[in-house]
Amino acid sequence: MTETTDLPRAAATRARLLDAAVSAFAERGFHATTTRDIAAAAGMSPAALYVHHQSKEELLYLISRSGHERTLALVRDGLVGSEDPVKQLVSVVRRFAIDHARGHTVARVVNYELAALSPEHFEEIRQIRQEIDHEVRRLVESGMAAGVFQVRDAGMTTLALLSLGIDIARWYRDEGTWTPEDIGDHYAELALRIVGVDLSSL
Repeated sequence: MTETTDLPRAAATRARLLDAAVSAFAERGFHATTTRDIAAAAGMSPAALYVHHQSKEELLYLISRSGHERTLALVRDGLVGSEDPVKQLVSVVRRFAIDHARGHTVARVVNYELAALSPEHFEEIRQIRQEIDHEVRRLVESGMAAGVFQVRDAGMTTLALLSLGIDIARWYRDEGTWTPEDIGDHYAELALRIVGVDLSSL
């Protein structure tokens, strides 16, 4: 068997372990999950896990990094379609909410298991979170400067907007009545109300 043949197989195995870790962490929490739980969910032996990942914490770090990088990218994508702060806010919040609903299991792990990361990994994730915060805060400040957002504190407003979307991962279930798109549309309207936009003028 060639090395070229082995590479896709190894990548697929790592991906299967990551998926298993997401399910296990979401169901039991990081500290209550064992490497045996993850390996069993992936259909592998516990020893096989260590061939591809150094530790349970490394799995959490990889899940967290991927999730936060995805969120940062979708926030930035939501900003590029318009120079209008109102349209940008609608786009960003709608994308953010839909993504957290569709990927609620991953988002729950990404946002609620941060304390289990090593100090070095936590610092790396914290910096990505700060970039997300910076992008949204800059949007809020641009709307304030243009006179279309009526808020007193850009930082607190940014926190409220981000928390609104993050919390979806805590309560959303696939079998529920609302689709991710329903939630995205409604949360975009809520975001406009939070920043004081007159909806009758839109």
